[in-house]
Amino acid sequence: MNDEETQGESAFAVIGGEPVIHALVERFYDLMDLEPAYKELRAAHGSDLVQAREKLNWFLCGWMGGPQHYTERFGHPRLRARHMPFKIGIQERDQWLACMGQAMAEVQVPEPLRTRLQESFFQTADWMRNL
Repeated sequence: MNDEETQGESAFAVIGGEPVIHALVERFYDLMDLEPAYKELRAAHGSDLVQAREKLNWFLCGWMGGPQHYTERFGHPRLRARHMPFKIGIQERDQWLACMGQAMAEVQVPEPLRTRLQESFFQTADWMRNL
């Protein structure tokens, strides 16, 4: 059990709630557009990122222990099934993780939460691979 959980605080509370998660998601998708290092990841998302931004924001709120915006709208996330139509290999996984890591650093997600999230993101992103 980590320090935040032993003090009764969820990741949602530690990160700063919806405003910080929203800033994190916005930065994550902005970086995809700005950084050539994430070009394959960006290409996998199609031309419009509006829905992707909303869905990731809603998902992360609930996943971190806050309001269940995603499940209220769409039901169980079924992450692997929802991502199966997209080519997700090691390169896409690594670009997603690097982009999210950069976004977390830039919005100043506190340690040790950033490390804990990065570990969880790796496990999920690796599980999503279909190539």
